[in-house]
Amino acid sequence: MRILGLETTCDETAAAVIDGDGALLSNVVFSQIDIHKKYNGVVPELASRAHAQRVGEVLEEAVACLGRERPSLDYVAFANGPGLPGALLVGKIAAEAAARLYGAKLVGVNHLEGHLAACELSGEKGVDPLPFPLVALVVSGGHTELWLCKGYGDCRVLGRTRDDAAGEAFDKVAKLLGLGYPGGPVVEKTAKLSTSSDIRFPRPAMKGTWEFSFSGLKTSVSYFMRDNPSARPEDICAEFQRAVVDTLAGKLMLAARKYGVKCVAVGGGVAANGPLRERIASEAARAGMTARFVERRFCTDNGAMIALAGLHKIRAGRLTDGPIRINPEMRVSRWGIAK
Repeated sequence: MRILGLETTCDETAAAVIDGDGALLSNVVFSQIDIHKKYNGVVPELASRAHAQRVGEVLEEAVACLGRERPSLDYVAFANGPGLPGALLVGKIAAEAAARLYGAKLVGVNHLEGHLAACELSGEKGVDPLPFPLVALVVSGGHTELWLCKGYGDCRVLGRTRDDAAGEAFDKVAKLLGLGYPGGPVVEKTAKLSTSSDIRFPRPAMKGTWEFSFSGLKTSVSYFMRDNPSARPEDICAEFQRAVVDTLAGKLMLAARKYGVKCVAVGGGVAANGPLRERIASEAARAGMTARFVERRFCTDNGAMIALAGLHKIRAGRLTDGPIRINPEMRVSRWGIAK
């Protein structure tokens, strides 16, 4: 079996091919960071244009691994939501064209399920299956969600952010400090320069819920900078990062204990953050749990995670009859099935 995965939900145009065991045959990513950097964030119209300009060559490079003039593909999986409407539409059209060209069946994949599937990716060696049941944290620039998962297609959302996603908060704080874009890596790098500080930002606990909220934390940073213009950026970054890590790791481990699981999984772009990985790994070990993290090369959006999520849908018989529509607001339900 050969599955082509296509990802165009935001600012990466990506395609990958895997086999029926999940082994990675190719993985091509065109990042739009240089396009959006001067705006300190993703501009939807520019993202859609860049996808339209690059998707053909990205797909061509991805299938070149099959070494034929017209390679044999069984399925074309694409992320049909959630995401930017224009970007999703480019991906849908490209996936439909590829499916027709290669005589393959079309599979629509929830982008967020892709981030969970990415925790299994082991590159050319195939996959390392997740030990369900587990509690998953999907945390990126656009999403911050906590799931209770019994298997693929059987994930229930416990809570999600009510405003800014964690990655979005990193971007906004980096912008406030004039550090550049994307914010996650530059804030982490700057925080390493901090030696000590008395700065203390709030931890947005959202008590009594599994929900998140990072807008107020970003505002606290803004007010602190206004009132303390001489404060060092590295100390601000370090405390801000600690607040985010405390919040994410705290909620994840509380949920894992509450539901009695033996594994926690962390996927999405923010999963690349070193202090977050160290904190969760340490707490999971103390609790006798396994912590699974997506490999850093698969943290950002990529076609491999979409192809693997598509493979799980194929194996479970969760394919959709008829046309597959994009859904920019697609969610994983609170009631137990990925929509």
